[in-house]
Amino acid sequence: MTELLQWARHHWHRLMNGRTQDEDERPYNYSSLLACGGKSSQTPKPAGKHRIVIPHLQCFKDEYERFSGTYVNNRIRTTKYTLLNFVPRNLFEQFHRAANLYFLFLVVLNWVPLVEAFQKEITMLPLVVVLTIIAIKDGLEDYRKYKIDKQINNLITKVYSRKEKKYVDCCWKNVSVGDFIRLSCNEIIPADLVLLFSTDPDGICHIETSGLDGESNLKQRQVVRGYAEQDSEVDPEKFSSRIECESPNNDLSRFRGFLEHSNKERVGLSKDNLLLRGCTIRNTEAVVGIVVYAGHETKAMLNNSGPRYKRSKLERRANTDVLWCVLLLVVMCLTGALGHGIWLSRYENMLFFNIPEPDGRVTSPVLTGFYVFWTMVILLQVLIPISLYVSIEIVKLGQIYFIQSDVEFYNEKMDSTIQCRALNITEDLGQIQYLFSDKTGTLTENKMVFRRCSVAGFDYCHEENAKRLESYQEAVCEEEECTDALSGSLSNMAKPRAHGCRTVHSGPSGKPSALLSGSKPAVGNEEGPGEVPHSRQAAFSSPMETDVVPDTRLLDKFSQISCQLFTPLDGTAQSPPLETLYIMDFFIALAICNTVVVSAPNQPRQKIGLSSLSGMPIKSLEEIKNIFQKLSVRRSSSPSLASGKEPTSGAPCAFVSRISFFSRTKLSPPIEDASSQMGESPQASNSACCTETEAQNSDIGLPAASASASASALNGPLSLASNLCYEAESPDEAALVYAARAYHCTLQSRTPEQVMVDFAALGSLTFQLLHILPFDSVRKRMSVVVRHPLSKQVVVYTKGADSVIMELLSVASPDGTNLEKQQLKIREKTQSHLDDYAKRGLRTLCIAKKVMSDTEYAEWLRDHFLAETSIDNREELLVESAMRLENKLTLLGATGIEDRLQEGVPESIEALHKAGIKIWMLTGDKQETAVNIAYACKLLEPDDKLFTLNTQSKDACGMLMSAILKELQKRTQASPEPASPRKVLPQPPDPRRSGRAGLVITGKTLEFVLQESLQKQFLELTAWCQAVVCCRATPLQKSEVVKLVRNHLHVMTLAIGDGANDVSMIQVADIGIGVSGQEGMQAVMASDFAISQFRHLGKLLLVHGHWCYTRLSNMILYFFYKNVAYVNLLFWYQFFCGFSGTSMTDYWVLIFFNLLFTSVPPIIYGVLEKDVSAETLLQLPELYQSGQQSEAYLPLTFWITLLDAFYQSLVCFFVPYFTYQGSDIDIFTFGNPLNTAALFIILLHLVIESKSLTWIHMLVIVGSLVSYFFFALAFGALCVTCNPPSNPYWIMQEHMLDPVFYLVCVLTTCVALLPRFVYRVLQGSMFPSPILRAKYFDRLAPEERAKALKKWRGTAKVNRETSAHASQSVAASDRPMTGSSAVLAMKSATSCAVEQENLPTCETVLDLGCSEPEASKMPGPSGHPA
Repeated sequence: MTELLQWARHHWHRLMNGRTQDEDERPYNYSSLLACGGKSSQTPKPAGKHRIVIPHLQCFKDEYERFSGTYVNNRIRTTKYTLLNFVPRNLFEQFHRAANLYFLFLVVLNWVPLVEAFQKEITMLPLVVVLTIIAIKDGLEDYRKYKIDKQINNLITKVYSRKEKKYVDCCWKNVSVGDFIRLSCNEIIPADLVLLFSTDPDGICHIETSGLDGESNLKQRQVVRGYAEQDSEVDPEKFSSRIECESPNNDLSRFRGFLEHSNKERVGLSKDNLLLRGCTIRNTEAVVGIVVYAGHETKAMLNNSGPRYKRSKLERRANTDVLWCVLLLVVMCLTGALGHGIWLSRYENMLFFNIPEPDGRVTSPVLTGFYVFWTMVILLQVLIPISLYVSIEIVKLGQIYFIQSDVEFYNEKMDSTIQCRALNITEDLGQIQYLFSDKTGTLTENKMVFRRCSVAGFDYCHEENAKRLESYQEAVCEEEECTDALSGSLSNMAKPRAHGCRTVHSGPSGKPSALLSGSKPAVGNEEGPGEVPHSRQAAFSSPMETDVVPDTRLLDKFSQISCQLFTPLDGTAQSPPLETLYIMDFFIALAICNTVVVSAPNQPRQKIGLSSLSGMPIKSLEEIKNIFQKLSVRRSSSPSLASGKEPTSGAPCAFVSRISFFSRTKLSPPIEDASSQMGESPQASNSACCTETEAQNSDIGLPAASASASASALNGPLSLASNLCYEAESPDEAALVYAARAYHCTLQSRTPEQVMVDFAALGSLTFQLLHILPFDSVRKRMSVVVRHPLSKQVVVYTKGADSVIMELLSVASPDGTNLEKQQLKIREKTQSHLDDYAKRGLRTLCIAKKVMSDTEYAEWLRDHFLAETSIDNREELLVESAMRLENKLTLLGATGIEDRLQEGVPESIEALHKAGIKIWMLTGDKQETAVNIAYACKLLEPDDKLFTLNTQSKDACGMLMSAILKELQKRTQASPEPASPRKVLPQPPDPRRSGRAGLVITGKTLEFVLQESLQKQFLELTAWCQAVVCCRATPLQKSEVVKLVRNHLHVMTLAIGDGANDVSMIQVADIGIGVSGQEGMQAVMASDFAISQFRHLGKLLLVHGHWCYTRLSNMILYFFYKNVAYVNLLFWYQFFCGFSGTSMTDYWVLIFFNLLFTSVPPIIYGVLEKDVSAETLLQLPELYQSGQQSEAYLPLTFWITLLDAFYQSLVCFFVPYFTYQGSDIDIFTFGNPLNTAALFIILLHLVIESKSLTWIHMLVIVGSLVSYFFFALAFGALCVTCNPPSNPYWIMQEHMLDPVFYLVCVLTTCVALLPRFVYRVLQGSMFPSPILRAKYFDRLAPEERAKALKKWRGTAKVNRETSAHASQSVAASDRPMTGSSAVLAMKSATSCAVEQENLPTCETVLDLGCSEPEASKMPGPSGHPA
């Protein structure tokens, strides 16, 4: 009974809330369950009170039954409807549309006898047809979801049965909170579990979250503290603990709670102990967990707030015009009511016209006019286009089909194409005015390549590594050419990984071992559970990223690290050189300060049923692997060895205590000289670095390392370095670990308790892992706390952004000790290296350390434990605890990592700039890196005047913006046309006359400009700039910037990004685009459209966006035109029938005219119309500006269309009227030529407006005409008394034998369409728009077309140069200015002295400390004192 009540309560709750799901067909991919447009997972729902989880065991039976009523079972239901509620609920949802309510009102009104205009059934027909079409679509969509739900709910898992005392097979839908579940390798997790047991000896469980967030790299979860030490599997019958945790919420990155034993001892729980529904077990034989959240209370399901519904700008405009049509309808109905009242008052005494009621009373003209008003509303109902909304949905589906069918969006490497996740905003793609882009992974490849490093104040150029990267590009090209020559199709095959981590291991029978493991494949699907559609190699493991060639100078110094430095032969204690210790700690930090998961060859990444490989003999697979290995050019710095890992036993401290540097046994035979594989590096290439090093050596005061040390000193025991597979959560982490490996500091294994590193001559070092303080956007750093195996001290290794780490260093004064002086010099040298790295476009990180005494550590640990076991405010307490630890650091060095631009990015940005789109780069990188990338991708041009906003206070920020604005306004004072006001902010002049300007703003200053008092000034400044670069921006700041521009400037915005930190920005913009790159699928799942590369954005906007906007705009206008034109025929007839609400057309013809005869042609037009070819649109991006200015659908265009409809309706009515005037034809004989001529006029009007007529257009138009005549002939032949007292019998047959009928139709059509036809001819010949000129290019031969395009571009270029020269000349004449006029409360000077790589930049420098006389001496723009 309890389960029945629970089921009823849950389903009633879902029925009321109307929860919907994403439409992902694959039952194993829970990526659809992340934020698809509703609330972001970064804003979790409030937790409310805590949840107590009682084990589902016999001993807890009474207590479990008391709490189980508050739990939801594991059955999921993503459908909206059931068989019982489908009809009422679907109708309820459809009548949320105002148009449907309006027509329902007309249907009800027509049932009132006093105002009845049509037969009751006829009025219902349009509404019934529309409702039925949408209901069928919704029903089919919901049935597909039902089948997916059924598959998921009937998946099988192992659940502990308290009756049978063992694990039994159970469907997912029968799992409940408190159940113990046992999962095997490759199984999908059916509910949110707390991990209690893992077969891994270290208590680790590896999971893959690709089904949840798209990230294919492995992640570690660990058994609850206290259960990891168990030798045997946890016995549910002996489990006597309870779990208290937070209530269900949608935050995937947080889990707070504790496990309370029977003795009241508490153990803290975190996200590392939680296995989320939808993830897959990997590299672990079996795990056991207890369910804490089930079904719709799991985090994956709570993140599904349904697909977003965004209203496009065009749809909002159309809704406004529908209201105008309603107003027009009211005016026409009032005219009819007033006219009928006047008409009756004139014949008030004539009973023939004013028939009395049965009781003898005569209805007054006023009351009769009131009745006629409602009769006219029913008669003229077609004026409101009920079929418009259905047609718009059909057209958008057709547009999306063609977008997704575009082969140019296909990315062969990722086997992915564009995804259209929002179905109702395609036309907004053609109206974008501002584009906000992330940098890393969006403009760049997100393939992090280790390029340079600075250790102890010495810069190491890694020139050999740079040469390797250049040769790598050539090798890739050769590999692609050779691969194309291979027989058979290799494109459908998963490429084997370099380190063999993803290869399918075969069993004795030749089948993949994953199929022999006993794990059950998914229901009715060859793919494994959670398998992504295209199984790519593990993230961040391409040879370009993994193979690092060491710098020879650093390698020489590294080779001096040996056991003798720490344990001298004579027994005397001596400290190793400071630089040597820095180098050692630097590479240890690179190797262990991360969350990288290490996979060895004996722990393969198993996957079920790789469809492209499962049917292939393993011999063929090995042959292909060998081919790829031969083709790839790889220069590894650390040779592979065939030795295993050193076994570890006992506690870490015990292991460290047994270390002896002299008696350590060699686990591997000697290897060849490492230098023989790297080759000799030319001395000339290192001369610059060597010179700099010598100078640094003398400045810092460190002992110079001997240059005679050879790389061969590193020969010795190395582990399977090249065979280890590193699974990193970010490409930065992977790059640093691979760099450390290149210097023989190899991360070998990681467990929750310890990290083992193979460190060159020192052998394997095992660090006791005390704590990991993960990276977060507040601290911008991560740290690991370890006990060092050599010094036995507690050491904190930290890496993070240089702007943060530099502020946390210990204070060193120049007058302090010798060590402090050295640290101060190291800091200064490292800062200069960081600046140099950033100017080269490298991503920078600082590495630091801190040594703690046991007393300090114990004191910190006490407070940290309280934060870990807290449920409320745990995150805030943990951040505070981390900040207490991360201070007084010692700087070790810095790294520079290169992230290359994606292919085609500069060309795409240049095209988007020409299209009139303003592009902002929002990045978390430092200023120099962002500016360098901005120049590389042509976001900034070499001739741009660059202004920088970097202040420390709000007041200074405001004054600096004022100074920059004055400078910009001064440059454009000589513009021929003044800036026209645009709402609140002034419209900046054309950059072709005033020259381009760019703005760079840092994260700290961004906080100031986002405050309300500076927002208007900031937006006014950015309006003058063609490009804006925001550096050091947090995810929240990114979304705030987008929201500010969108809401205050009222412009169409687009945000594009690839990572989870871009989700909020993507969701705030009018259109959000996700890039399916290296950082998972969270941005994709929150987006409206998803692409695989930034260059695809160009065609998506310039071609498909332009087409979608133009097509839909013209189609909507056409709908308004044809409805008004046809309804006015009925209105004009009222002047000749006493405004009685009579129709000269049969009601069936009247209804079918809009519903059938003229409905399909505009839909085909909206799907297939092409005003300009795709090639021309890409070559002339300027054509995109017509969509930005909404030229196709302006208010003026709407009213001109209505006036044209009025004119055509007048011609269509009065030409037949005067033709048949004085004749004795009946009412339907008069109406038939009106209907026929109206059909010809409306269809030929569409032909005139079409820019590209295809055979499909003509087929549909001819089909509409044929269907009309067929219906009219059949209706006239069969319908003798269908609609008494009217009689359409044989009317069309008689007219088709009458020549006057043909003459009337031809004459009416020609006279009605003549003005529009003449206007289009004159427009195309005398004053063509850019679109029409571009359309003309499509008709030319290829050679003539190329000449015409060249002439177009040449003319535009000359105009730009002339305008720019004129503005520069006038600006030069105004250049001299006095110091007093330039200096106000703040002292601002514009300096163009900064020229780097021949790229002059103009930077506004703020100096609040200088006096006015000093400021007046500052160099002006010409380089001389002002």
